[in-house]
Amino acid sequence: QDNLKPTLQLVKDLGMDDSKAKRTIAKFPALLGYSIEENLKPKVHLLGEWCFSDSQIVGMLSSFPALLGYSAKRLAHRKAVLEAQGCLTERSLIGVMSLTDVKFMALYK
Repeated sequence: QDNLKPTLQLVKDLGMDDSKAKRTIAKFPALLGYSIEENLKPKVHLLGEWCFSDSQIVGMLSSFPALLGYSAKRLAHRKAVLEAQGCLTERSLIGVMSLTDVKFMALYK
């Protein structure tokens, strides 16, 4: 519970309304266990560096909050492969994150 308010504030700072922020956290309560400074903020920043707007990041997190549960290394690798294939979008990134490495590489050689 100590992390509830700061986690809510992080997603609200991106432009997510209070109701949607609460639903997003309820979908993936593990977010509350992650460090804001060491885990969540750096990943949100990384997504922004990749030219995803705050509204796109809000969309990704509201539909797939587990996105922030994956390592930055996994996010970066999958983003690089999708980008090299010319198919990097919010939906494509979300769609490949839960694939096993073997299945991902079979689809995106």
